[in-house]
Amino acid sequence: MHAGSLHINYVAHQDIDKAKWDATIEQSPNGLIYASSAFLDNMSPGWDALVAGDYDFIFPVTWRSKMGIKYVCQPAFTQQLGMFSKKETSAEVLPDFLIRLSTRFRLIEIFLNYQNVMGDNVAHHNFILPLTPSYEIIASSYKQDLMKNLKRCAKYDMRYRPADTATPAIQLFQETYQQRMGAKADDYKKFDSCIQQLMQQGRAFVRNVISPGGELLACGVFAKDQRRIYNLASTTLPNGRMMEANHFLFDQLIREFAGSGLILDFEGSDQPGIARFYQKFGAIDQPYYFFKTNRLPAILRWWKR
Repeated sequence: MHAGSLHINYVAHQDIDKAKWDATIEQSPNGLIYASSAFLDNMSPGWDALVAGDYDFIFPVTWRSKMGIKYVCQPAFTQQLGMFSKKETSAEVLPDFLIRLSTRFRLIEIFLNYQNVMGDNVAHHNFILPLTPSYEIIASSYKQDLMKNLKRCAKYDMRYRPADTATPAIQLFQETYQQRMGAKADDYKKFDSCIQQLMQQGRAFVRNVISPGGELLACGVFAKDQRRIYNLASTTLPNGRMMEANHFLFDQLIREFAGSGLILDFEGSDQPGIARFYQKFGAIDQPYYFFKTNRLPAILRWWKR
């Protein structure tokens, strides 16, 4: 497949064949839950698409409008999008999609996925841990200070438990991290609806860490597809921080899914402290890429700032 040889159609939301779309995401070597129609319908209602062939190559277009100007941006809680394909994702094809997108939108700011590699684009860190081996083998790669912290955790006799709803965990995440995340109240509502829908489909779950007296110490909202478990929103409460409850949460999650063949996707991070925390578990960096183009007239660039 050579650059320029693809006919790429712009498909409006109501014309997207979502069964074909989801089949491509499932078959794509780089398929991610963020690009599933259910996730996009919730987090970017009315999204459009670029499609080549019979959904052989696809690219979600998560557009918004402000002051009559349509632009493409990344929806909240959606780490990576970009191009997906049933075939091996070709680096030659990606520029065709970005050019096609740029002919329609003057302002684009999106995160492409880890296989959409473009040399001059800014790379962001994302740590992953394959859960194919047994727990014992995975834990043998834990860093020394993590082992020490887990020993401390054992003294507190914490409990690792499922929860049947995600709403309290999402509210807690919002209260704790809203300033840092930059997501709006409406984004959290959409995210809650998204997780409720995924939980009904068996594609999301919540895990809590509780003290022997029943106090919530940490919680995590996770999505799951046939390849990955995604750490979408995990929160540690003040008492939980003192007890290293976040170390316990992820260690128990790894114990639960070890040997499953899935990948634990920690979802970040560019922040050195958080990156170091994930690396303690033996996680490796799988970077993804930021793409930006701004061809707004000079007079409108102030608006973007």
